[in-house]
Amino acid sequence: MADEHEHVPVLLDRIVELFAPVFSDREAVLVDATVGLGGHSDALLTAFPLLRLVALDRDPNALELSAKRLARHGDRVDFVHAVYDEMPSALQGLGLSRVDGILFDLGVSSMQLDRAERGFAYSKDSPLDMRMDPTTGFTAADVLNTYAPGELIRILRDYGEERFAQRIVKAVVAEREKEPFTRSGRLVELLYDAVPAASRRTGGHPAKRTFQALRIEVNGELEVLRRAMPRALSCLAVGGRIVVESYQSLEDRLVKQAFAELAKSRTPEGLPVELPGHGPELKLLTRGAEKAGEAETELNTRAASVRLRAAERIGDRAR
Repeated sequence: MADEHEHVPVLLDRIVELFAPVFSDREAVLVDATVGLGGHSDALLTAFPLLRLVALDRDPNALELSAKRLARHGDRVDFVHAVYDEMPSALQGLGLSRVDGILFDLGVSSMQLDRAERGFAYSKDSPLDMRMDPTTGFTAADVLNTYAPGELIRILRDYGEERFAQRIVKAVVAEREKEPFTRSGRLVELLYDAVPAASRRTGGHPAKRTFQALRIEVNGELEVLRRAMPRALSCLAVGGRIVVESYQSLEDRLVKQAFAELAKSRTPEGLPVELPGHGPELKLLTRGAEKAGEAETELNTRAASVRLRAAERIGDRAR
């Protein structure tokens, strides 16, 4: 089991630096949309004594663990069991409409990976679950056992960027006819056989892409993120900042597109002045996506794939 104090937040110093101009020496509200084990939030609450935190997570186990970690900050923290695309209603329930900062640390948490019974990690034989909220929804086993072959191929290609999707699905369909899938060990064994040896030598663990694809499907991660970005940005006050950490290219692309859409002017080209209410709504704070340095990556393997983007709201457009 993961100890919440062993969790190492990714790019922590950079995140504190990005929020400092907004949170220093004044009352402010931050939404941690994916509080997880509370590492980033703990550091931000410590660095900025006037900060109030709204801690969201879809995983009740994460909320329980982060509540213990953040207990020392007392009534400065409100915990809400919600998926991050529900941010506006979560804030409304607390009497808030706009906030000064929003943080997303996307993907699967170290706690979810470390708890074998959750089924996220291909390195441990466990039930094929993969639900971030284990109290609701269908499991990875349900996907493998009931989806039509064409749908499975699409999921592996679109969400896992798996070149051998067709081969894998053919093997899955043959195996599930013999006996339904229930545990990860059997799937990992199948993937070792289905993915060619040459690809295994250069493309990482043969289960990595399939497990990512199943996890994204089970939790509707890309659909949720696609809804969440504009909703979150609508909750950000002028002068407020949003920071997003992504861990795979599909997530990062959605974040990049959402930021770019609001960072451009809507004034028609050729006009000599900016039309009122048509100027950029966001200012990008990072040039492209920032990555972790070698020193951090060596200490924390999760940092190897991080892509960080940040922006500041500089205005409200005419609606």
